[in-house]
Amino acid sequence: MKSLRLGLLFLALGASFVASADPGKLRILTWSDYIPADVAEDFRKETGVQIEVTLTNNEDIIARLRKSGGSGYDLVHPSHDRVAGAQQQYRIYKPLDLSRIQLDRFLPEMMAATQKNTTLNGEVYGVPYLWGTEGLTVNTRRAQNVVDYTDLCREDLRGKTAMRAVRPVIIAFAFAYGEDPFALYRDPKAYAAMANRVVDRLIPCQRNAGKIFSGEKELQDAFRSGQITAAMFWDAPSWAMNREAAPVRYIAPKSGMLGWIVATTIPAKGSNDAAAYAWINFATRPEIAARITKSAGNFSAARGTLKLVDPKLKAQLYRTFPKGFVNIHWYENVPPGIEDAEAPALKRLREAR
Repeated sequence: MKSLRLGLLFLALGASFVASADPGKLRILTWSDYIPADVAEDFRKETGVQIEVTLTNNEDIIARLRKSGGSGYDLVHPSHDRVAGAQQQYRIYKPLDLSRIQLDRFLPEMMAATQKNTTLNGEVYGVPYLWGTEGLTVNTRRAQNVVDYTDLCREDLRGKTAMRAVRPVIIAFAFAYGEDPFALYRDPKAYAAMANRVVDRLIPCQRNAGKIFSGEKELQDAFRSGQITAAMFWDAPSWAMNREAAPVRYIAPKSGMLGWIVATTIPAKGSNDAAAYAWINFATRPEIAARITKSAGNFSAARGTLKLVDPKLKAQLYRTFPKGFVNIHWYENVPPGIEDAEAPALKRLREAR
């Protein structure tokens, strides 16, 4: 019995040690360029906390935290539509203590949208970090009158368009075909039927495309070489190409852009909450947020940032969004079962190529 008590004591001490391990390190699971090295160094100088970055994507975030039970990292950047569903299924995040966050530093629209998507049972699990969109990128000198996703299927552009074989393409084309995919999220069977209807029409369109791409550099190179003249693409790499060659424009499709917000969350078993909250407040200072915007190419959700960013990038923002955040379909929460429901349709789309 004595040895059992000693064993339990050592286990408790071990757990306590792990929970408080290395308060001088903040382990962040994030996307490429979202934590600039110079900003991380300034955070270290100010707080004494070294940032350790691991690069990831949405699927990887869920897989890692699910496998570890929410441990291994202290701060994570999932998309705002991938928080509540994952939390409901796997309990991988902890509720945020909003009293420790300077909420007045966030753009109200971004905060409202993020809280709507990351609130579960009255608890908030995320605040906004960066935001971006996916729309149409067009070389206006080589492809005229491209105004919606369905124009990528035009016969006169055969071999000169590009898209991915992923769920955002199904969602975007669903809107272009007059459907509302987000309205069907609560009915996986109806959503699966919609996905199949869209894929039936997408297969010929995909065969019309000159390129099915997976990464931004791959598509940028195709635009630069003249191989591709129109594509469904993201804003930041499109604006980068526009700065190189003015005819390459990022435009809002008639049926609407797809909008995402990168949220800041804290894993369920993160071991350095103090540093995580310090980083959240540090990253929302306008001068810091502007530096993050420069690195990521996407705009911060922090107030007062635009006056500090590159004037060319700011001009591109206003040119793309002259009326503000209108005609953007912000991603809704991905509920459990939806990705399984759409998987057969996506498989058909990929195999048809």
